[in-house]
Amino acid sequence: MIETFQDLGLSQPVFDAISDLGYVKPTPIQQQAIPVLLQGTKDFVGLAQTGTGKTAAFGLPLLSLIDTSKKEVQGLVICPTRELCIQIANDFKSFGKYMDEFYHVAVYGGSSIDSQIRHIKKGVQIVVATPGRLIDLIERRAIKLDSVTHVVLDEADEMLNMGFREDIEHILSHATARQAAWLFSATMPKEVRRIAETFMEHPVEIKVNSNETAKNIKHVYYQCQSSQKYETLKRLIDFNPGMYGIIFTRTKMEAQDIAEKLLKEGYEIDALHGDLSQQQRDKVMGRFREKTIRLLIATDVAARGIDVNDISHVINYALPDEPEVYTHRSGRTARAGKSGVCISILHSRETGRLRDIEHLTKSKFEKLEIPSGREVCEKQFFSFIEKLKQADISHGDYENYLPYLKEQFEDMSKDEVIQRVASLEFNRFLKYYEKSGDLNSSEKQRNGDYTRLFISLGEKDGFYKAAFLEFLLDTSGHKKAQLGKIELMDSYSFIEVENAITEEFIACFNGKKFRGRAIRIEASGDRTGGGGGRRGGFGGGRDRGRSGGGFGGGDRRDRGPRGGGDNRGGDRGGRGGYDNRSGDGNRDRGGNGGREKKKFYSK
Repeated sequence: MIETFQDLGLSQPVFDAISDLGYVKPTPIQQQAIPVLLQGTKDFVGLAQTGTGKTAAFGLPLLSLIDTSKKEVQGLVICPTRELCIQIANDFKSFGKYMDEFYHVAVYGGSSIDSQIRHIKKGVQIVVATPGRLIDLIERRAIKLDSVTHVVLDEADEMLNMGFREDIEHILSHATARQAAWLFSATMPKEVRRIAETFMEHPVEIKVNSNETAKNIKHVYYQCQSSQKYETLKRLIDFNPGMYGIIFTRTKMEAQDIAEKLLKEGYEIDALHGDLSQQQRDKVMGRFREKTIRLLIATDVAARGIDVNDISHVINYALPDEPEVYTHRSGRTARAGKSGVCISILHSRETGRLRDIEHLTKSKFEKLEIPSGREVCEKQFFSFIEKLKQADISHGDYENYLPYLKEQFEDMSKDEVIQRVASLEFNRFLKYYEKSGDLNSSEKQRNGDYTRLFISLGEKDGFYKAAFLEFLLDTSGHKKAQLGKIELMDSYSFIEVENAITEEFIACFNGKKFRGRAIRIEASGDRTGGGGGRRGGFGGGRDRGRSGGGFGGGDRRDRGPRGGGDNRGGDRGGRGGYDNRSGDGNRDRGGNGGREKKKFYSK
């Protein structure tokens, strides 16, 4: 029975180092992985969430296995981001401090490659690398992997999500002397499974129960109208004084916008997104780790590799498109046995995805009511009083000022002094929330009301549904929850948009071009469609024009929005299409109205 690190069989120098660090009892993934990895010859797949001690799970046995008398690369660790690369290298430095002649190097983009090459040439036993920089070194012949005996793929699912599959395969093909490959991942999508099947032989697979690793995370959600998401976020931040957390958004535009709004209102916050230089990114992360800023707002791409302790809250301003990503987000909190909260702010149309996440994580999400303005003020008040009581007055020469203070307050009662002190902190809260409304969405609000729009972009423009949605959100600056159903056709599409933002949404596309072609967008008119006449759309008359009834036809260049009318119609139908390429219709009939016994055309 493995109870302590002493029971695992690590080398003495490594054990001495982790004893200095206070390591006593291994985490579940360490307990199960280390004995297997110490054998040195078995391929291994370890599935465990972020923050469960995976670095030590592979790092401690790797250090125990290398031969420091040889100045050649024996261990290779591949990870997705610069931050994670640096973190792993720092951990190795701590784990190997009692190992004589142990050398390792971290290689990653955004730093001098010449300096990294000099370190490699001096002789290192372990290289920690991001895929892109490692391939650059291989192509420059600055590093050889033919002496590598052990390869570690850390956060494999993240690397594949970032498009590194071919890079990983290329790197593994150069590690010709490999005795074992160790793959660690929070989830096991098909791409990760494919890597394991291609480059591993009968790997030992260990999965740490997600409930076991996430038992200290409380999953809650709040439901509101999409137009009130920012106000809900602000209220939740105010309701949790002392919050130290990460707020996740879908796009960098959204991250920057929210950060700017909160910063103007006095919150200690900054944004992390793809437009930042590495120097700017390092500065933001430094401030966050030092708690100079207590809130970090980030996209999933920008947050990869972040490893910060003591995070109390993770907030999903928008749910991720893939349920697996939620696992990575929530894993930023409740590390090292501590507790944490993962909050999701939802529109009614996002509840389906929430159920998918519940199923994946095997966690029950608790729905909470958005606190009222009064509840926020009470919470802030009690927090302030607690901080006042616990304030450290042992430092500073306060004694010299006591006579003056007593003189100034001698005509005031104790209660009046307390009220005055509290008012300095609470006036802005009381004023802001004095007339605040209820943000909890009613049944009527949850049903929503949408306008159906036509837009002259479709599959032929190179879009698939996820990319099309991202294009719409990036161009309009709106949120996914403000859109309803999206129907992506061959050369045009339909979008449901909340009534409140319809005009603004349309205006965002006016005058815009896509690949040199003007984008046309307008209300679709007939929402339910109907039978098509000859060359009409869903409800059009003969020979589709631009001002008749119905919807769907087009001229010879693209498909217009309306059917029926003035004999200016072209030869393409509504949903179908008349250009011999695709559709529900045929050459003589529009959209859903065609009845001729001709075969459907397809690409």
